[in-house]
Amino acid sequence: MSILMSLLRVLPRQAAFAVARGLTTVLRLTVRRFTRIAHRNLQLAFPAYDEKQRVHCIDGCFRNMAGVFTAVAKFPLITKRNVGDWIRYEGFEHFEAALSRGKGVVFATGHLGNWELSAYAHALLSAPMSFVVRPLDNPLLDRLSIHYRTLSGNRVISRRESVRPLIQMLRGNQAVGILADQNTTEDRGVFVNFFGLPACVDSGLAKLAAHTGAAIIPGFAVWSTAEGRYILKFYPPIAASGDALRDTQAVQSALELAIREYPEQWLWIHRRWKTRPAGEPPIY
Repeated sequence: MSILMSLLRVLPRQAAFAVARGLTTVLRLTVRRFTRIAHRNLQLAFPAYDEKQRVHCIDGCFRNMAGVFTAVAKFPLITKRNVGDWIRYEGFEHFEAALSRGKGVVFATGHLGNWELSAYAHALLSAPMSFVVRPLDNPLLDRLSIHYRTLSGNRVISRRESVRPLIQMLRGNQAVGILADQNTTEDRGVFVNFFGLPACVDSGLAKLAAHTGAAIIPGFAVWSTAEGRYILKFYPPIAASGDALRDTQAVQSALELAIREYPEQWLWIHRRWKTRPAGEPPIY
């Protein structure tokens, strides 16, 4: 993997994307279960889509993954001087207003657009932040990912750690990013509505915000073909009530709206609705 990342790093940007695009195409053709999962997810989320529309969206999903790989490989070359060639802000005033409250910001984000570049670039454009990740199963790949993710000054916090570091950072009026679009097990999550279906999600984000008083801001780095770069969009803060279930639903509703706006840029190959309420048959 390190050799591949080095190759993508030294190639011109468009050539690196072409190589990454080829790799994601091979992945799509060889690991068929990803395509099957994506088709099933699209049937659930967009039942009005026909076969052609689903295929088009799945192709966009793998294209988006190629963009993520390309950006991560280029991280050592992305600096404050040239980060604007890769990404710009939209809605930054929402973040500024939230920080002015002095209680920190929780970015509610997901695998939409370039989730790796969003955190990396925010550290260069504004200030370093911390974000929660699930450790990779392969220790070597996990160390490599941490190396790239922290190059701009960010801090990576494992989901296996306690919430204490997150609380300390929010109380210091810093920003924390949490990927909130993944399935979890019933013993760890709650069921909320997501694209009209019950989806099991960790309510920890809402509980963390309620405990600290931090603002919850949905944020995603989405690709703009017209500009040839990403736009890091910060949406208005979610009006948190302090009720974990209600606020978790609000976060998922905000994620759904963003995915509906950019359906080709979401990671459809994840089994989002794997955990079912008691008595319901499996979806996949």
